[in-house]
Amino acid sequence: MPTDPVGKSLSFTAVKAPETDLEKRQILASPSVEVDGETYEIGFHTLLRSGDAVNGDVVFGQLVDKMGQPLYGNDGKLSVTDSNEHTSLLPIGDRLFSVSQMETRPGAMFLMELDQNKQTGHLSVKDLWQIDQSGVDGGWVHCAASVTPWNTHLASEEYEPDASERDPVTGEIDGYYEPMADYFGGDLTAMNPYWWGWNIEIAVAAEGDSAPTSDLVKHYAMGRLAFELAYVMPDEKTVYMTDDGTNVGFYMFVADTAGDLSAGNLYAAKWNQTSAAGIGEADLEWISLGHASNSDIEALFASPDEPAFADLFETAAMTGEDCPDGFTATASNGNKECLKVKPGMELAASRLETRRYAALMGATTEFRKEEGVTFDPDGGKLYVAMSEVGRGMEDNSSNDLSTINHVRIAEANKCGGVYALDVAADAGIGSDYVAQNMKGLIAGQPASYSADSPFASYSCDADGLANPDNVTFITGYNTLVIGEDTGSGHQNDVIWSLNLDQVDATDFSAGLTRIQTTPYGSETTSPYWYPNVNGFAYLMSVVQHPYGESDSGKIPDGSLDHRAYTGYIGPFPAMD
Repeated sequence: MPTDPVGKSLSFTAVKAPETDLEKRQILASPSVEVDGETYEIGFHTLLRSGDAVNGDVVFGQLVDKMGQPLYGNDGKLSVTDSNEHTSLLPIGDRLFSVSQMETRPGAMFLMELDQNKQTGHLSVKDLWQIDQSGVDGGWVHCAASVTPWNTHLASEEYEPDASERDPVTGEIDGYYEPMADYFGGDLTAMNPYWWGWNIEIAVAAEGDSAPTSDLVKHYAMGRLAFELAYVMPDEKTVYMTDDGTNVGFYMFVADTAGDLSAGNLYAAKWNQTSAAGIGEADLEWISLGHASNSDIEALFASPDEPAFADLFETAAMTGEDCPDGFTATASNGNKECLKVKPGMELAASRLETRRYAALMGATTEFRKEEGVTFDPDGGKLYVAMSEVGRGMEDNSSNDLSTINHVRIAEANKCGGVYALDVAADAGIGSDYVAQNMKGLIAGQPASYSADSPFASYSCDADGLANPDNVTFITGYNTLVIGEDTGSGHQNDVIWSLNLDQVDATDFSAGLTRIQTTPYGSETTSPYWYPNVNGFAYLMSVVQHPYGESDSGKIPDGSLDHRAYTGYIGPFPAMD
């Protein structure tokens, strides 16, 4: 079990990999945990499932339009999503709230007020409100989130629409973009793709027993990406931001003022490889993308003609891998392009088209499926999950340009892995938390099983990682928690605890303990650790879209088992 010099220890009771059909339909979670020599009963506890109504009013997971009116499907039924994502815990005064966000188009967010049993620590839902996002042009595909050191919810918008593909007459881009029109009464021409792909900060306030309020700000200064997650470091200025997809980047924002993300300098990482073994190792160089404030970018939207891709860049046809004079060849997000920033549009391009601009500036845009990020303040390390290591990360991949091939992993790993990054002070950047390097910590192990095995569908070993997604750190106990988002890797997604004292580069399963499994077709979304909420600790956990990603044929007709679960593992004793 993990220990530290003052005798702290942590050990979860392991959960077996589901083998029977019944086990594969359930949520299995560690029934107990040993903390500092004492045993505590825990387990998974549901707060709400998608479709639940609280106080007969708001339906959890319902989608609404710009006016706050519920949306309905072609069948006349209320549109309720099973794509629950991150759920936070926010103590406000003597009350406890939670912001819960949905990975949908249009996006949806809900504010819960929770009751906390003072004796047992168990949580239940007291009230529920739909959060109005009309003041920030609506929400889009809210993926993972974090809680800032100043107790606000920092939400993401993932898979930003590609503005270069927008039809100027019809407003169309593709089938992924067009459901957002429901928010605007079906009018695609009323939308601008640059409205989405940002971090959104939600500040909750509550006076006495009155209804709470939620204030939303889109932080344009931080750039526009396929945000998986933005994570604020202890200095309250430095923020690491992960970019999900194929041929994406890794980013750092340094705010001008602690506790205020409205202005600052943006950087993109360049991978200077030092080893191609395993999932790779590199020194990191940080490429400046310049300074901006929210108001700088808001001014672009305030003009009579809102920005379009053609306002930012000139483009030219690529011949083989060559571009005409004055253009730069780039490869990012599946696009191989010849680009040139139009005169005077550097600021706009750096924030509205952050990944493309980073590629132009020489940063690395070759990462594949970059997911969660968390920090160990005792060890001074960041941890970043990559749910797959391949495509642009593999040497001489078809996703690469031969002249731009920063990440040159010897062999792709479709099971993914987790990287460790050392941080240190950098006077030039003005932060004490600048990542210096990136090294594979632990990776999944590709495997195959016989047709009669309960793991016959697995392409990754049952006792190792399969497509790690979000991560969180249990500070003081040297334990990293890793959630999976896998389809064929494991039939049932897993949340693991990783004892960092036991990690062994020669053993893909060393230090791993399975602490939760989810039903067929589910994703474990956004596990997040809270070390002390009024005397108890919690590991938040959401089970997204059961039967929705795979095994859809296994759900009985008329069953409601597809509904997502929003809940937590715990309660633990306070562990701060």
